[in-house]
Amino acid sequence: MKASFQKYTLEFKQPAGTSRGVLKTKDTYFLTLENDSEKGIGECNLFKGLSSDDRPDYEEQLQWVCDHIGMKPAEISAALQEWPSILFGYEMAMKSLQSSDPFTLFPSPFTQQQDHIPINGLVWMGDKEFMMRQLEEKLAAGFDCIKLKIGAIDFDAEMQLLKSIRSRFRESEVTIRVDANGAFEPKEALAKLDEIATYKVHSIEQPIQQGQWKEMAALCEKTPVPIALDEELIGLYASEDRARCLDQIQPQYIILKPALVGGFASSREWINLAGERNIGWWMTSALESNIGLNAIAQFTYTLGVSMPQGLGTGGLYTNNIEAPLQIKNGALHCNEIALWNTNPINF
Repeated sequence: MKASFQKYTLEFKQPAGTSRGVLKTKDTYFLTLENDSEKGIGECNLFKGLSSDDRPDYEEQLQWVCDHIGMKPAEISAALQEWPSILFGYEMAMKSLQSSDPFTLFPSPFTQQQDHIPINGLVWMGDKEFMMRQLEEKLAAGFDCIKLKIGAIDFDAEMQLLKSIRSRFRESEVTIRVDANGAFEPKEALAKLDEIATYKVHSIEQPIQQGQWKEMAALCEKTPVPIALDEELIGLYASEDRARCLDQIQPQYIILKPALVGGFASSREWINLAGERNIGWWMTSALESNIGLNAIAQFTYTLGVSMPQGLGTGGLYTNNIEAPLQIKNGALHCNEIALWNTNPINF
């Protein structure tokens, strides 16, 4: 078997605002495996500033995988435990190689165009007018679950956005999720959650910075808005550490980004741990190209999801890999008409 990787820079159609700054481009890596006439591809989705494997020797580790691709998969996976995005890319590439179609990793009614996955419509941070414009576009496109990233502009202005939604749509008509990306200070967080709760919000992701387990546990105990852990899961590799996190904080939900938690097997472990503790969950992409989004979507469908997932990033880029993924009426579909075009990455 042979393996190689290539770096690919995705370019945003418009700057994407987060509490960590504004993104204009994003680098990702494609891992290609070849065995006789068979080929497989996986995406190693490094998220700079967020991934626990955002390290100077990242490409060296990718080269290590290529140089040792003949090792047993279990041995490579064990060596990649602290490299979650590379582990996910390796898992994806192996699954792709072993499939009759390198882009159908998990055959299902979803891949056969017989079913779809409900998703939330994402409103990026920006000034009030920009966010309102995005909001109107998502509602017009048929989304009944809207996720707003908050924490970048004035809190009162963000609350006006929530108020504008609730003045037009009841909780039963449009579900609102918010993502603070750790923007609140612990001492002010509960008061802000009280205000957010007045707008019948489904949940809030990561209200305070990760790593403050005692403060987060106190919030989860008292919050009027269900709290979903997101960044909090990053960097927890051992099963006992993951269980300890959930036991101490006792969140209402966890959010799983396979590239950040270590792939398919790791996501399943988090789901099992959450289920044992009656903690809800949903799956979210992390600015992958369509290569990674396709794999996450197919995997997610096999989990029997019913609530909206966070899988709508495929249209953000000007130079994404063309894929048969399509968003219609607030759901992700696999479109049998569209074809893959992997010419930009020579696959």
